Amino acid sequence: MSEATDRTSVPRPGRTRLWLALGALAALALAAQGIWSRHSAQATLEREAAQTSRPSVSVLRPMPADATQNLVLPGNVQAFADTPIYARTNGYVRAWHVDIGARVKRGQLLAEIDTPEVDDQLHQARADLNNAQANYALAKSTAQRWTQMLQTKSVSKQETDEKLGDLLAKKAQYDAASFNVARLEKLQSFKRIVAPYDGLITARNINLGALVDAGSAGGPAKELFHLAQADRMRVYVNIPQSYAQQVKVGQGATLTLPELPGKRFAGAVARTAGAIDPAQRTLLTEVDFDNPSGELLPGAYAEVHFALTSAQGGWMLPGNALLFRPEGVRVAIVDGDGRARLRPVTLGTDYGQRVGIASGLSGNERVIASPPDSIVDGQPVRVVGPDIGAPPTSRGAAGG
Repeated sequence: MSEATDRTSVPRPGRTRLWLALGALAALALAAQGIWSRHSAQATLEREAAQTSRPSVSVLRPMPADATQNLVLPGNVQAFADTPIYARTNGYVRAWHVDIGARVKRGQLLAEIDTPEVDDQLHQARADLNNAQANYALAKSTAQRWTQMLQTKSVSKQETDEKLGDLLAKKAQYDAASFNVARLEKLQSFKRIVAPYDGLITARNINLGALVDAGSAGGPAKELFHLAQADRMRVYVNIPQSYAQQVKVGQGATLTLPELPGKRFAGAVARTAGAIDPAQRTLLTEVDFDNPSGELLPGAYAEVHFALTSAQGGWMLPGNALLFRPEGVRVAIVDGDGRARLRPVTLGTDYGQRVGIASGLSGNERVIASPPDSIVDGQPVRVVGPDIGAPPTSRGAAGG
């Protein structure tokens, strides 16, 4: 009985080893599971960190630049001809026949001037002319007689030459008197002030009895009338240098006035200065407009519209898509590997919110909108949202 009890109470060596092996296997399994879970968590963390380290960007497609654009520039309306009219003789205003706003024809009488001094000078000049004419006639007949007597040796050659010389002197005096009369007659004709062309009287600066002087040296105070040819207008505008090559003589233009909304006047470029103003970097250009109805008033402010056709073509991008670097203007493009590539571009016309790209783009690129200043070439980026402006057939295509 005691032997049996001793056999059952003593553990068997094989069973103990089994339990030890099972425990070791369990411990190894638990350790492997812990190591694997930590490795998986680390890999997940690294993936999330890599995704987080890529800046999120939105991309857009270049827009085709308009072949035609409307250039609007300010200008001042001027009469095609604008003439101050002055007196060419001294005197007093006898009468004036037109006032401001009057439309006159060429040769129409505008005012009359009393010129008593000129009239008296003309009378004296005519008397001097009659005297010179009589002296010339006497000297002429005397010279003819002495020339005939010289042929018969009745007079000397010296005396004949003296008579011929006196004839020439009297002829010169007669011519001088004739020219003086003609001068005074022309001066007297200036007492009738007439219109040099068809136009509109825009100013009258005389009254009855006013003293007027000849010439225009006195300035605007002695201007009698101001005449403007208002049936045709000219407008001078300053074309910026960037558009100067696109404006040609004969090119059409339209004019608008703020006080006449919706009303457009058609005209054409008449001439250009042919040179850029070095101070303003602009091209002075004259545009002419017909004004048969008189709606265009001289001196008015207006806007001139030019429909310009650009020969450059190209593409347009928002201004915030450009990177201005020391080496030049760049745009950031997302390539097929999801990396940013900095591409040099040449700027074209400035359209305001958008800027023309003359060269450097093909139109299929995915351009980063508002790229950060710290972006570098080859940097990984993460595109969020659809491509702005991408056509349905090419959405998601990578450029360049």
